Amino acid sequence: MKRRQLPKALESLNMRLVGHTDFNGAGDGMHINLKDGYAFFGHMGNGGTSIVDVRDPSAPRPIHRIPAPPNTRSHKVQIVGDTLLVNRERLKENHGGTLDRPWIAGLSVYDVADPTRPREIGYWPCGGRGVHRMTYWSEPYAFVTSSFSEFDRGQGHRHGREILAILDLTDPARPVEVGRWWFPGMRYDEKDQEFWAPDTVVKLHHGVPRGNRLYCGWEGLGVVILDIEDISAPSLVAHLNVNEVDGPSRNTHTACPIPGRDLLVVTDECVEEGKPSIDYLVRLVDISDERNPRVVSRLPIPAGDYANRGGRFGSHNVHEMRPGSFQSSDLVFVTYFNAGVRVYDIADAANPREVAYFVPEPPPGRATIQLNDIVVGPDGLVYVSDRFAGGLYIFDVDAAALNR
Repeated sequence: MKRRQLPKALESLNMRLVGHTDFNGAGDGMHINLKDGYAFFGHMGNGGTSIVDVRDPSAPRPIHRIPAPPNTRSHKVQIVGDTLLVNRERLKENHGGTLDRPWIAGLSVYDVADPTRPREIGYWPCGGRGVHRMTYWSEPYAFVTSSFSEFDRGQGHRHGREILAILDLTDPARPVEVGRWWFPGMRYDEKDQEFWAPDTVVKLHHGVPRGNRLYCGWEGLGVVILDIEDISAPSLVAHLNVNEVDGPSRNTHTACPIPGRDLLVVTDECVEEGKPSIDYLVRLVDISDERNPRVVSRLPIPAGDYANRGGRFGSHNVHEMRPGSFQSSDLVFVTYFNAGVRVYDIADAANPREVAYFVPEPPPGRATIQLNDIVVGPDGLVYVSDRFAGGLYIFDVDAAALNR
């Protein structure tokens, strides 16, 4: 069988594209997790979850799709062992979602002992808009970004206030909520406790665990560090409002701890189409004094005319170095929407430098690429999704860049 020609690079340095699938034109991608030679790929719209055979990374092959319920998106995936978590959240209007039709709000649990034959075994309902994202890195706890009616006006409002819910999956067929945390003022009956500007959208994006800490990107408020030693009663260790100390900053997305270092990599999420009104950045935050985190540097903004190319131009997510994936104390992998995927050397945290990048040509029918989320396998292969049409891209990074 003749293989499809790989998309060309508009710009590249120390990276090459080794494999690609656009899911036959349904390549609206978000979260990616890997298991036993298969990639689990969440779709931004109502396409559900695709399972891709990537045992030959030069020829990724979609083999199965878990459908999403009507008016619902399932764009996030997490796997530990043979347990797959898939979110259920109201479908956004730009993908055909509406407020006047029902949707499913919660988290579905699948047995993927055979990755080619996922079997639904459990479900956890939450209400509101649903589950936006979750971090499930080890048994038995999942850290879930969730809506609840008391935070979401009960209507799946576009500006609902997602909070942290902690689930115990000791029995994956029966997820049990065991803890919650939110900023006082986030419940709609706590308005007198709000300490942010009235037009600020305040919600958890997601948290990344490391030991007995959870490092959270909290949209509207910046970085939050939680003590999760007592899983039933998380407590605040520190809060860094990035916009106040190193602004402008909006939509804090990820606060990812770097292995072996007292350092976080923190991303803004660009949500503006076209030339952005601010620079959406990636910052390094020193947490050696964890109760007083401080910004030490910004990663270099990609050079070029990206701000004028259309689509989003700015940071989104990083390779979060979940267990079993590529680990590094010195390299950061970032998705940058129309500036593609970028790799930075942060060995000197005060002076980070770019060492590799790849910007694919736009997929058919799109003005620009919009690389969205990322995971790096233990072998160093980089798996990246395009937000609207491009699908799954698999990159190799030159050894010279990895070894610096």
